[in-house]
Amino acid sequence: MMCIPHAILSPKLRAGVFALALGGLGLGMTSAPAQAQVTAFKQAIAEAASSDDGVAAFYRENDYQPIWTGSGDMDRARRSALLAALGNISVHGLPDRSVEVARLAEQMQNARTTRDLGLLEVQLSQAFVDYATDIQTGFLVPSQIDDGMVRENPETNSSDFLTGIRDGQPTAFMRSLAPKSSQYRALMKEKFRLEALVQQGGWGPTLPNRKLEPGQSGPDIVALRNRLISMGYMQRSATLTYDGAIEAAVQQFQAEHGLEADGVAGKGTIAEVNKSVSARLKSVIVAMERERWLPTERGERHVLVNQTDFTARIVDHGDVTFETRSVIGKNQGDRRSPEFSDVMEHMVINPSWYVPRSIVTKEYLPKLKANPNAASHIEITDSRGRRVNRSAVDFTQFTARSFPFAMRQPPSNRNALGLVKFMFPNKYNIYLHDTPAKNLFSREVRAYSHGCIRLQQPFEFAYALLARQSEDPKEFFHRVLNTGKETKVELEQNIPVHIIYRTAFVSSKGRTEFRRDVYGRDAKVWAALERAGVVLSSVQG
Repeated sequence: MMCIPHAILSPKLRAGVFALALGGLGLGMTSAPAQAQVTAFKQAIAEAASSDDGVAAFYRENDYQPIWTGSGDMDRARRSALLAALGNISVHGLPDRSVEVARLAEQMQNARTTRDLGLLEVQLSQAFVDYATDIQTGFLVPSQIDDGMVRENPETNSSDFLTGIRDGQPTAFMRSLAPKSSQYRALMKEKFRLEALVQQGGWGPTLPNRKLEPGQSGPDIVALRNRLISMGYMQRSATLTYDGAIEAAVQQFQAEHGLEADGVAGKGTIAEVNKSVSARLKSVIVAMERERWLPTERGERHVLVNQTDFTARIVDHGDVTFETRSVIGKNQGDRRSPEFSDVMEHMVINPSWYVPRSIVTKEYLPKLKANPNAASHIEITDSRGRRVNRSAVDFTQFTARSFPFAMRQPPSNRNALGLVKFMFPNKYNIYLHDTPAKNLFSREVRAYSHGCIRLQQPFEFAYALLARQSEDPKEFFHRVLNTGKETKVELEQNIPVHIIYRTAFVSSKGRTEFRRDVYGRDAKVWAALERAGVVLSSVQG
């Protein structure tokens, strides 16, 4: 009945877990006066709960009554549900807790005094709170893994968790704790599928890393064909030639892995085809952890930017209603785009580009020292916003720290921000915007910016946002644009923006897609999970 790994439990503990979870704790406490037992029990709870404000608050509100260690049916049901959940937590891609199950079972078996019972009560509550927090909002702290993962785990409340398990049906409440998003459920389903494939030996032999293209024949083509069949991209076939069926399968594979879908199996495509089932499984497990980091409420309408996919989408009631290609920060130093959520409040049409201080001092100051007229398309302004006469300034006297000026590029077609930017004010100075560098959107890997997100179709993005507050959003947008003046347009409905990083996700068609780990962040997340005890089968394929 309980998903407890018996292999680590002695026969005595196995019997104890069963008896204690489903039966009474059976403590013999008749030798002490009843009131003394109650007092000792409450004191033990108060002492043990003092380290967690939420747990302490719950027991004060609950008059220090037990919810785990009593002899009633609901106490037994809660114990059973907790031990089963702890023993089964690895299905969520979280570290195995079977050792903790064994330790709790042993403490339950060995409890002899009222104080033991009070301490055990809190230990069970803390084990439950830890489980609930890990499974609902994430096991890892993102910012401790990579300084670009500035997303904060959603807040949880220990008291709310305990109230829920006290008042609800225990097994059902345990099941309700995992994220309820369709993406999380789909990822878990994919995790089970990939785990089964790992045990079956994977997708078969890998291919030599050389270019294969339509019309070719030979053993490498057969190996490619077999690999694509195993992956589900082709029906069974005996073809020995790179024919139309293989080409179509390669195109579908490329589209679902963020590659140029040209039907030619170049080295980049072969490298992705050769990725093992275990490698893909790691990506799915990391994606499940990342899903736990997102706010529970994403917004009925929200903007979703997946950095690894180089896309920006508008999502309405779970459906993608607009999608465009994007360019993200270059994979270099502080240029990598951070991951966080915020709220879009307005757009600026015909924006000025107020050059960030880091770019002013690192990129433009050296040029100005060599030539005062460098970057002449950008204005230099003093602390009052007045334009500075370059010929009257000796830029060689300044260091990055002492440079007293700001720099601004006025609105124009050449402006670094293009003709519109979309603002969700944040301390990272990140936003979405147009760009004059349209050629970058045709590239497969689009990591070139200083950190902000560039959009291939910024005007259409603006129309979609304005459609809810203007009868003719296109006409309104261009009327403002044609003035040439910097204009702030408030959004009547603020829109949540989620900048995420997913190398594995399930599309609206129900197909699992994979992307390359552009910044190497998922490798760090997996390493942290592995250090914490998440394991995969040793079978590769």
